[in-house]
Parts: sequence; C-alpha cells; structure tokens
Amino acid sequence: MSYTTIQIDVNTRKKLNKLKNGLRLTYDELLNILMELIPNGDEEGEYSDEFKLSLLRGLLDIKQGRTSTVSEVKKKLGIE
Repeated sequence: MSYTTIQIDVNTRKKLNKLKNGLRLTYDELLNILMELIPNGDEEGEYSDEFKLSLLRGLLDIKQGRTSTVSEVKKKLGIE
C-alpha cells in the first residue's frame, strides 16, 4: 500500500482526533469510516459523486441554519 501526505488545518486535525475518541485508528481509517456514511444510492440507482457532495453540503446548510421553510419561500415569492 502506498501513502501520500495531505495538508489539513490544525483545527481540522483536532476535530478528527476527537472523532477517534481514543481509538487506535489511523486518519486513513477514520476518513474511510466517515466516507462510508455517505449513501451510495437508492432504489432509483447509484448516486454520482457530484450528488453525494451536494447531499453533504445540504446537510451542512441545515446544520448551520442556512435553510428556509416552505412557508418562508412561498412568502418571498408572493405565493402565500
């Protein structure tokens, strides 16, 4: 197996260390575990890498409060 070096921010490394929670995992193992959490597809077929990334970005938007309710969107559009 060959390895490479990646650059990550010190704060990112601290977050990864917290996720390891004392387990003796390599960063490679941890990153692979995290990537396995991304769904590969559904009954309609396999997701593209682009779509998988958009799912993650959407979840991040929700977590960071960058979303609107249907009512808010309707109000903005003057539909309601």
